[in-house]
Amino acid sequence: MTRMVQCVKLGVEAEGLDSPPFPGPKGQRIFEQVSKQAWKDWLAMQTMIINEQRLSSFDPYAKKVLEIEREKFLFAGGFQVPNGYVPRKE
Repeated sequence: MTRMVQCVKLGVEAEGLDSPPFPGPKGQRIFEQVSKQAWKDWLAMQTMIINEQRLSSFDPYAKKVLEIEREKFLFAGGFQVPNGYVPRKE
Protein backbone atom coordinates (compact mmCIF):
# COMPACT_ATOMS: atom_id res chain seq x y z
CA MET A 1 0.00 0.00 0.00
CA THR A 2 1.25 3.47 -0.85
CA ARG A 3 2.23 5.62 2.12
CA MET A 4 0.64 9.08 1.97
CA VAL A 5 1.90 12.26 3.64
CA GLN A 6 0.60 15.78 3.97
CA CYS A 7 3.36 17.42 1.94
CA VAL A 8 4.58 20.69 3.41
CA LYS A 9 6.04 21.77 0.06
CA LEU A 10 3.07 21.03 -2.19
CA GLY A 11 0.36 21.64 0.39
CA VAL A 12 -1.54 18.48 -0.54
CA GLU A 13 -1.72 14.86 0.52
CA ALA A 14 0.59 12.94 -1.79
CA GLU A 15 2.63 9.75 -2.03
CA GLY A 16 5.42 9.69 0.55
CA LEU A 17 9.00 8.53 0.22
CA ASP A 18 9.70 4.82 0.67
CA SER A 19 12.39 5.51 3.28
CA PRO A 20 14.20 8.49 4.81
CA PRO A 21 16.59 10.04 2.25
CA PHE A 22 19.42 10.00 4.80
CA PRO A 23 19.87 9.01 8.47
CA GLY A 24 19.13 11.23 11.43
CA PRO A 25 16.39 13.65 12.48
CA LYS A 26 16.54 15.75 9.30
CA GLY A 27 16.08 12.70 7.10
CA GLN A 28 13.22 11.52 9.32
CA ARG A 29 11.53 14.94 9.11
CA ILE A 30 11.70 14.83 5.31
CA PHE A 31 10.36 11.26 5.32
CA GLU A 32 7.38 12.30 7.44
CA GLN A 33 6.53 15.63 5.79
CA VAL A 34 7.72 15.64 2.16
CA SER A 35 6.18 13.82 -0.80
CA LYS A 36 8.06 11.86 -3.46
CA GLN A 37 7.28 14.58 -5.99
CA ALA A 38 8.57 17.39 -3.77
CA TRP A 39 11.75 15.40 -3.06
CA LYS A 40 12.23 14.79 -6.78
CA ASP A 41 11.80 18.54 -7.36
CA TRP A 42 14.42 19.23 -4.68
CA LEU A 43 16.92 16.83 -6.26
CA ALA A 44 16.57 18.72 -9.55
CA MET A 45 17.12 22.05 -7.76
CA GLN A 46 20.07 20.61 -5.86
CA THR A 47 21.69 19.55 -9.13
CA MET A 48 21.12 23.02 -10.54
CA ILE A 49 22.67 24.66 -7.45
CA ILE A 50 25.72 22.38 -7.60
CA ASN A 51 26.22 23.11 -11.30
CA GLU A 52 25.51 26.85 -11.21
CA GLN A 53 27.66 27.50 -8.13
CA ARG A 54 30.27 24.92 -9.13
CA LEU A 55 30.08 23.20 -5.76
CA SER A 56 32.01 20.08 -4.84
CA SER A 57 29.98 17.49 -2.97
CA PHE A 58 33.03 16.75 -0.80
CA ASP A 59 33.43 20.34 0.40
CA PRO A 60 31.96 21.01 3.89
CA TYR A 61 30.98 24.53 2.74
CA ALA A 62 29.03 23.07 -0.20
CA LYS A 63 27.23 20.64 2.10
CA LYS A 64 26.18 23.52 4.35
CA VAL A 65 24.98 25.58 1.38
CA LEU A 66 22.88 22.66 0.14
CA GLU A 67 21.47 22.03 3.61
CA ILE A 68 20.38 25.67 3.92
CA GLU A 69 18.87 25.73 0.44
CA ARG A 70 17.10 22.39 1.04
CA GLU A 71 15.52 23.77 4.19
CA LYS A 72 14.32 26.88 2.34
CA PHE A 73 13.06 24.88 -0.66
CA LEU A 74 11.16 22.23 1.30
CA PHE A 75 10.07 23.93 4.51
CA ALA A 76 10.76 27.62 5.08
CA GLY A 77 10.11 29.31 1.75
CA GLY A 78 12.34 32.01 0.34
CA PHE A 79 14.20 29.69 -2.03
CA GLN A 80 15.59 31.46 -5.09
CA VAL A 81 17.34 29.99 -8.09
CA PRO A 82 21.08 30.76 -8.18
CA ASN A 83 22.20 34.14 -9.49
CA GLY A 84 22.94 34.00 -13.18
CA TYR A 85 20.83 30.92 -13.82
CA VAL A 86 19.54 30.79 -17.37
CA PRO A 87 16.99 28.06 -18.11
CA ARG A 88 17.79 25.74 -21.00
CA LYS A 89 15.90 26.43 -24.18
CA GLU A 90 13.87 23.47 -25.35
